[in-house]
Amino acid sequence: MTTPPVASDLNLCLCHTCGLACDMTHDPHECERCGAPLHRRKTNSLSRTWAYMLAALVFYIPANLLPVMNTKMVGSGADSTIMSGVLEFWQHGAWDIALIIFIASIAVPGVKFVALTLLLVTVQRNSRWACKERSKMYRFVEVIGYWSMLDVIVVALVASLVKFQALADIEPRPGILFFGLVVVFTMLSAMSFDPRLIWDAKGENPHFEEVKDEATSH
Repeated sequence: MTTPPVASDLNLCLCHTCGLACDMTHDPHECERCGAPLHRRKTNSLSRTWAYMLAALVFYIPANLLPVMNTKMVGSGADSTIMSGVLEFWQHGAWDIALIIFIASIAVPGVKFVALTLLLVTVQRNSRWACKERSKMYRFVEVIGYWSMLDVIVVALVASLVKFQALADIEPRPGILFFGLVVVFTMLSAMSFDPRLIWDAKGENPHFEEVKDEATSH
């Protein structure tokens, strides 16, 4: 059986904005429907993904060390970090809330860091190992990325609910800002990565070197 043609064989490129399959023989290379610039691969994909992920990793340290909220009960207050908040919920019997916050705030960012690093290293090494599984990993990273904001939402909801009580008060602390930045930069990192680069090294794209140069150019 003959190998079916790929998009580059037909001079076609998918618009990243509206999803239209466009003819790359036309000049300038712009989408016929929305006018967005066309790229066979995301421009500076690997460089931007590394930059966003390293920025998120830097913010991840103060996000876990600094307090995310201050709880005042009858005049006395105490700061809480993410981990101390998890332990406090667990000790008071709210193990379900503690587990949710731990997964969303500690486990999910850690999994994303490991997964994105693995994807970046294997693509840069032109690895042909487990292409299908790595593609599934990338989709998994995209799906779980939005759940990382759960901890920020929990703090906001708890703070707004406690405001109705006269004897208690909750205020956000700088840690929640850094954690929000971690979530934003990890999402940008996942969005910047082009999963088609996983398959380029497999040799199924005759224009591999061309699209690789476009994705990694500075």
